[in-house]
Amino acid sequence: MSDRLPVRKTYKLFIGGAFVRSESGRYDRAGEFNIPRGSRKDVRDAVAAARKAAVGWAGKTAYNRGQILYRFAEALESRAADIGAERSDVEASIDVLVHYAGWTDKFQPVLGGINPVAAPFLSFSVPEPTGVVGVVAPDSPPLLGLVAELAPALAAANTVVAVLSEDRPLPGLDLGEVMGIADVPGGVVNLISGRRSELAPALAGHHALSAIVNATGELAAEIDKLASESVTRVRHTSPATDYATATADPLSRLEAVTELKTAWHPVGA
Repeated sequence: MSDRLPVRKTYKLFIGGAFVRSESGRYDRAGEFNIPRGSRKDVRDAVAAARKAAVGWAGKTAYNRGQILYRFAEALESRAADIGAERSDVEASIDVLVHYAGWTDKFQPVLGGINPVAAPFLSFSVPEPTGVVGVVAPDSPPLLGLVAELAPALAAANTVVAVLSEDRPLPGLDLGEVMGIADVPGGVVNLISGRRSELAPALAGHHALSAIVNATGELAAEIDKLASESVTRVRHTSPATDYATATADPLSRLEAVTELKTAWHPVGA
């Protein structure tokens, strides 16, 4: 029988495709694990990484993004036993990723289209990614509540900076480790754990953020105020509790993180 002490696992933030320690050097304890407590500087670093990755991610074909989301679901399935969440939470998250993988090449004609005009012009609208999307994940369910907002943002070709559940950050940090075997490019998804009251306002007030989805029911007034200063789109929503609620109205989730680009073209003589 060995009398050696096991090496206690120390989780790290997932920023720019790398596992990094919090700039602040702070950690919290969750059972036997050390959990990084992210800072406002970590939020700024994550937004910078997401901005850098945005052009490449948006430049991929819709079909390719669907393949990558499907591979993300495969990777999560293969690591399901290692995720610190209930089995039902993990399985619903996998199914949600597959669901939105199927939407990547379908929502454009639904949200866009040809606009009737009483003039010799052709007018048409095309949905485009809004850019960097912030996600403030709920405490329960800790994994599905995150994935339900993460998946539509990725399907719509946005990059994401997510503030994880404050009470139960482990499933979100485990999801970061799944990224290591998935095909999601570095910087497309960035995950930060810590105190929501510190991180969410720093994220909402960042001038380079394009939209923010708050699924916590908290800090709504503060997020609205900070986001308004840089004209950042805001969506407050209730946390998804199962697959049905996470996929009940996919178009509203996709529309919240897209912009419509309208073009006019002369026709006739």
